[in-house]
Amino acid sequence: MASTPPQESASDPWDDKTREKFEGKSKSKFYDPCQEAAQQSYRCLYRNGGDKAMCGDFFQYARR
Repeated sequence: MASTPPQESASDPWDDKTREKFEGKSKSKFYDPCQEAAQQSYRCLYRNGGDKAMCGDFFQYARR
């Protein structure tokens, strides 16, 4: 559908900011460091009509 490349950067989900959130949470709380990356990939798929070829950068985190 859309022919423009993704505009959001797919960065490493486990950076200093997420490490601080994870280590600062209480033991009873759940924190997924990949949640933001997953949301970015879903937004990209929605914007591009489900075309995974347009969102390849957002799926790199899943291949690690």
